[in-house]
Amino acid sequence: MDKKTKIVEVKNLGMIYHTLSGETEAIKDINFEIYEGEIVGIVGPSGCGKSTLLSIIAGLLSPTRGKVLINGKKVEGPSKDIGYMFQKDHLFEWRTILENVLLGLEIHSKVDRDSKEIAEHMLDTYGLKDFKNNYPRQLSGGMRQRAALIRTLIVEPSLLLLDEPFSALDYQTRLAISDEVGIILKNEKKTALLVTHDISEAISLSDRIIILTNRPATIKDIITIDLTCTDGVWSPIKCREAPEFRHYFNKIWKELDVHVQ
Repeated sequence: MDKKTKIVEVKNLGMIYHTLSGETEAIKDINFEIYEGEIVGIVGPSGCGKSTLLSIIAGLLSPTRGKVLINGKKVEGPSKDIGYMFQKDHLFEWRTILENVLLGLEIHSKVDRDSKEIAEHMLDTYGLKDFKNNYPRQLSGGMRQRAALIRTLIVEPSLLLLDEPFSALDYQTRLAISDEVGIILKNEKKTALLVTHDISEAISLSDRIIILTNRPATIKDIITIDLTCTDGVWSPIKCREAPEFRHYFNKIWKELDVHVQ
């Protein structure tokens, strides 16, 4: 990989939950970096601590040990530098799509004519221009997720966290929307961390994939993904047709399978 700006540094991260029955170690000695414009996927067994890791990076949880740096600054709570896209779109049903997209800017008192023009341009670019005055209930699940992504991107976070963002969609819609979201992230040159249970989704969207072990989660491997996409035009759907795709799938499956037997 060419030398790029380092956006995220995760250093010696560990998390222990204290309960009435004792201590539960969720993650242990996690170290990795993410560079500008990179999409990094995280896969691992169910319940291994993926969401805990994302919550710490987002500043929603304080780690037991270690630290997270975003643009060289320690994460000590939620920040506008970090955008979070959840499994559900969390659009407000009483606000129009345009009003939903502007919500983050509204919270930071940054809504003006220029920002409204940017919002309308992004809605136009990503196929929602004709629905800007509609309400969320009038849109399909995929269109709602697109609106939620635009709402997150418009505040220009340094890092976008994606926590199983397509899992609530049916399979066909999931393929289409993951393709659209991947293209949007690349077009906008966004840096993202994607948690998913879907190995194929991780391979098609990611520049690198972090494989976690069973709880307490440690890093089993970090795999760089280098796919030969057809027609010279990058998209997650086209990447699934790459000759190297099956090799990566089998490699990741075997590494995960070690921990579920």
